[in-house]
Amino acid sequence: MNICVFCSAYSLDDRYSAPAAEFARLLGQGGHTLVWGGSDAGLMGLLADEVKGAGGRLVGVLVEMLKHKAYNGADELVMTADLAERKRELAARADAVVVLVGGLGTMDEVTEVLELKKHGIFDKPVVVLDTEGFYAGLRTQLERMDAEGFLPRPLAELISFADSPAEVFAQLKA
Repeated sequence: MNICVFCSAYSLDDRYSAPAAEFARLLGQGGHTLVWGGSDAGLMGLLADEVKGAGGRLVGVLVEMLKHKAYNGADELVMTADLAERKRELAARADAVVVLVGGLGTMDEVTEVLELKKHGIFDKPVVVLDTEGFYAGLRTQLERMDAEGFLPRPLAELISFADSPAEVFAQLKA
């Protein structure tokens, strides 16, 4: 399975990096391919190292302006002109999307995928690994949107949340 991961490009505290590393090892051990932002920086680099170390394949999709941060061991590296093209390429190569902790870029990526999914353009699983309750606020907001009629499809059809790396894979198999 090609698993697209949205996450931070910053180095993070162990409470966030340890679950991300565990997720990456499970991804690699499962024989899956990591499709990610292609960077060697922060959590992105950690994920790539762990996936590769566990025997998985790496497909990076990097924006031209960030080519100096390219991960040097990717099996395939795709360069895009801008962030919009990068998001299209990531979605096109994904069999599923997993969201790990991240900042504005991660939020931009996940909301775009959810918008596409809402309209039936992207119909692949989206699972959030909610490490340390990082996405509790997002979950609450999405639940409110669902309850108050702002979503044309039930929230459960758009996204799911997992508390552990193992639970992410259980949801992807379901």
